[in-house]
Amino acid sequence: MNEEPDNLGLVHLLRAVTVEFGLRQTEFAARNGMHPTDVRALICLLDAARADEPATAGLLGARLGLNSAGTTAVIDRLERLRHVARVRDDHDRRRILLRVEPAAIRLGREFFGPLIDGVLQVLDGFDPAERETVRRFLTATHAVFAPEPRP
Repeated sequence: MNEEPDNLGLVHLLRAVTVEFGLRQTEFAARNGMHPTDVRALICLLDAARADEPATAGLLGARLGLNSAGTTAVIDRLERLRHVARVRDDHDRRRILLRVEPAAIRLGREFFGPLIDGVLQVLDGFDPAERETVRRFLTATHAVFAPEPRP
């Protein structure tokens, strides 16, 4: 049997994890009458909220790699499903921000919560130095794939 180098094996493991995560996203989308891009949009909006970034249509389109029409279609679908609301920015009333609705957050937690809990349980088996190594690896790997720096 032909053994691959350790580093390439890690790349293949990372790919396997991302494939499985993508399959879970697709399953969640199908169960909830959504397109897989809608799930990625919700993740982008939740990430923006955690980073205290204004979640605009422009930000969402850039993060998803969609043009203006595609971004509007995603937002319209999510709004029809009552997963997202368009709200005026308190600081600039001309700007419209996107907010993930609490019901959508609950729906996501019901589905992804056990998976997240499982990952947290795995991380509990690592000491702080090991977790920092994992964080450095994932941060650097994300930078390789991300089209733009993100917080």
